Amino acid sequence: MTDPQLAGWAGVDGPGWADLAAIRARLEAGADPDSGVYAFGGYEGRPLHFAAEWGTPETITELARRVADVDAEFDDRTALWTAVFAHRPDNARALVAAGADPWRPMMAGWSPGRLALAGPTPDLFPIPAGHPGLTPDEAATAAEARRLIAALENIDDYMGVACVADLTAAEAARRLQARPVDDTAMKAVLADPWTDSDAHLGIVGITDVPGGCVVTQPWGYVPSTPEVTLPLSKGTVCYSLFANPQSGDQGLVSRDGVIEDSDTNPGGGDAGGHLTADEILAEYLYQGQAVAYLCAMAGLRLPDARAVVGPPDLWLRLPERDR
Repeated sequence: MTDPQLAGWAGVDGPGWADLAAIRARLEAGADPDSGVYAFGGYEGRPLHFAAEWGTPETITELARRVADVDAEFDDRTALWTAVFAHRPDNARALVAAGADPWRPMMAGWSPGRLALAGPTPDLFPIPAGHPGLTPDEAATAAEARRLIAALENIDDYMGVACVADLTAAEAARRLQARPVDDTAMKAVLADPWTDSDAHLGIVGITDVPGGCVVTQPWGYVPSTPEVTLPLSKGTVCYSLFANPQSGDQGLVSRDGVIEDSDTNPGGGDAGGHLTADEILAEYLYQGQAVAYLCAMAGLRLPDARAVVGPPDLWLRLPERDR
């Protein structure tokens, strides 16, 4: 990796890639347009890739005319892929005008052009004659993402959620060894869930939805703990998170009673080359939509937000444990 001081890009943060005068001045002073640099926050990338996500068509054009290859890859993706994935159609058009290829296959067979067909600007690039476009399954996945995201608008930032595939609420309650909470007790809890936070961490809501069930806790993290996810995931899969406004969304994936992945960032837009084609599509479609992402990955087809925002079908008290 090039030393940022030698490359000439030290100190350029995200918005800095939109400053045409500053970018041009650095280039004139000898900054390397083809370097790989450590940029703001420790992120790595090429200048054109950073500009594709954070810059403007003008900074794109300035950098693109100086690079050796406008389609040079960094971390398995071109700058055009980065612009499409970041929903920057203006920058994507500037890159194509500079010679970038929208239909160049890269991660898991996706090209920037084919990925754009699934997003909010499907007409971003003319489709070449004979190009197959999206498969019927991919088109259906994109349509379901639009529907599900619209159904789950206005979700609170602080809550625990678990989405379980192919499991009824009744079976979930049995596996959790939980008992119903009567309405009178729940009214007191809902009036002020913070009065006795330790005791109230033992209470979760549960709701049947098409494809499985949803476990929620509007005041805590318990649905995303192994205490809940491991028994619920036996023979199936459970995607969960704790939406913490201080530290961000903290995800957990449990499959068949075993933690498969932890400390994930649901809806965080990770399109790394290690992902499958279906996973890349989901990461693209559900950026910034953590709960919708969980539901989609678990195959849940919520008709609306009630299973998440309440009231749930049933309030349950979990067995006493040290939390």
